[in-house]
Amino acid sequence: MQLAINLPKQDPPLRNQVLSDAARAAVAVCLDPRAGEDGFWREALDQWYSHRIRKVARRARNKAWDDVQALPGVTVGAVRAFVPSAVSEVPHEIAKLQIKGTELEPGEELPIVDGEPLIALDASLGMSAGKAAAQVGHASMLLAAARDTDWGYHWAESGYPLNVRELPNAEFAALAARPGAVAVRDAGFTEVAPGSTTAVAIA
Repeated sequence: MQLAINLPKQDPPLRNQVLSDAARAAVAVCLDPRAGEDGFWREALDQWYSHRIRKVARRARNKAWDDVQALPGVTVGAVRAFVPSAVSEVPHEIAKLQIKGTELEPGEELPIVDGEPLIALDASLGMSAGKAAAQVGHASMLLAAARDTDWGYHWAESGYPLNVRELPNAEFAALAARPGAVAVRDAGFTEVAPGSTTAVAIA
């Protein structure tokens, strides 16, 4: 699954906002009503699920950001998540976007919304915003898959509200050890060592 992050040179979004947007956009693609109907959307997701699931975050701005809005996917705030495709079939408008340049420094965080799912990231791994966006996207998907259908429908109807926090390793490990926590373990293709637990989702 490709993710495009709108990162204008002037007034870029907060890192925490980007991560929240990425988590919501990724799961929205997977739980979109079109995923339950015969056709392109469902077939693309089925093909993706049957292989190694990967996400790639890319930087977009100005016309490039506008251009990718026409491609199948879901936009939430500063992030558009696209219906997955094979690497060789990624549309040109997406493929030309840079993977590097997604650095955003931690800063102000969105207020915690009580009662909504939490996705935590291990801040000690020093992930770029693009890498972290991919990890929270994994986490929101896995959380939805781990819950029952009624919970997923309610979450979708509410617009996938959630909280994202980047935590020191000790706090992150404590959350990861909680019963019912859903962990994301990275394959290690970029930035982190294979098998690293990068994110954890708690409903």
